[in-house]
Amino acid sequence: MSARRRVVLAYSGGLDTSVAVRWLQEEMDFDVVTLTADLGGEGRDAATISDRALRTGAIAAHVVDARRVFVENFVFPTLAAGALYEGAYPLATALARPLIAKLLVDVAREEGADAVAHGCTGKGNDQVRFDVATAALAPELEVVAPVRDWDMGRPQEIAYANAHGIDVPVTAESPYSVDANLWGRSVECGPLEDPWTEPPEEVYEWTAHPATSDPKGEELIIRFEHGEPVSIDGQAVLAEDLVLRLNSIAGRNGVGRIDHVENRLVGIKSREVYEAPAAVVLHAAHDALETVALPRDVAHLKRQLANEWARLVYDGLWFGALRTALAAFVLATQQHVTGEVRVRCRRGTVTIVGRRAQQSLYSNALATYDRAGDTFDHAAARGFIELFGLSLRTQARVQGALEDLQPLSLPRQVRRAS
Repeated sequence: MSARRRVVLAYSGGLDTSVAVRWLQEEMDFDVVTLTADLGGEGRDAATISDRALRTGAIAAHVVDARRVFVENFVFPTLAAGALYEGAYPLATALARPLIAKLLVDVAREEGADAVAHGCTGKGNDQVRFDVATAALAPELEVVAPVRDWDMGRPQEIAYANAHGIDVPVTAESPYSVDANLWGRSVECGPLEDPWTEPPEEVYEWTAHPATSDPKGEELIIRFEHGEPVSIDGQAVLAEDLVLRLNSIAGRNGVGRIDHVENRLVGIKSREVYEAPAAVVLHAAHDALETVALPRDVAHLKRQLANEWARLVYDGLWFGALRTALAAFVLATQQHVTGEVRVRCRRGTVTIVGRRAQQSLYSNALATYDRAGDTFDHAAARGFIELFGLSLRTQARVQGALEDLQPLSLPRQVRRAS
């Protein structure tokens, strides 16, 4: 008898992946090894995860504390890029997938596995992220996606789990699908599938309702060094602890709720509810610091490329050549993004109330309207405007103005001196 093949399953301990352990054994004749990446935000310990995986039938269960690597190597570079998918989503789940794929490949090679597996559906983006990242890192490994292949919906999965004695923390009465890590928490399914329906308060765990939070709010100072946040109110903290602390401060002030209908890579629109208190605060603060630290042309181009970075991450192309090239550009732009930003979190909003950079390009002597301290050469403005508008004046003289030169017929009042 030939030895059974071995697969490493990305295991969260939830409904889909718990059912997948048994299904991979029974339907595909795999020995299953599980890999759980601790990226924070789950509220579960390694022992609980390992015990559940082994009780469900795994032959080995790996749990990796990857929180610092996640924040320093995936989250903070994306923060420095200023990347938000469709201007709203901080990419929390999307950023976790390439890291988990790398860990899957590492464990697969260590365990001598033939394949890796994930619990993604055929409608989601994560299936693409896992499949593409694995192909980039280890093209020799097969990728198996049980949830994409089996003929079960969530009610049938719950029934399957009950029939096989699989302990899962989901019931038919609690239908939400939740993914969480340090950078954000995403919730979908159930009543959220109707974009006209206001999200029930029960979907939120990290954020207080803005209307019931402290009306005074809280003010804090965040320091950045080369685009990376390093301290809060003068106290240096580790990357993962800084994010956790901001999640707590901003969350209790109602900051970080995002209700977004996004365009999925697979071609459908999906309504997602996110909680990302630290991400919302840090993006606002980082943007504010860049306003005084970056030259105009760099800032404008960087904003365009931020959309590309967000698209690449969302589409699962973290390990592609373009993201690598963009990372070099972003790193160069952050050379002088060192300084402090004062932010106020109050009733669901983040307000920037101060910013200063060590090598700030903001000059009070140039910006002031007080002639006493003004060093701006006002006389030079006339010549500047003459040259700046030269091409437009030439066009108008030779080809005529592009707009209709007829007077606009608008209501007006005219008073003349008597």
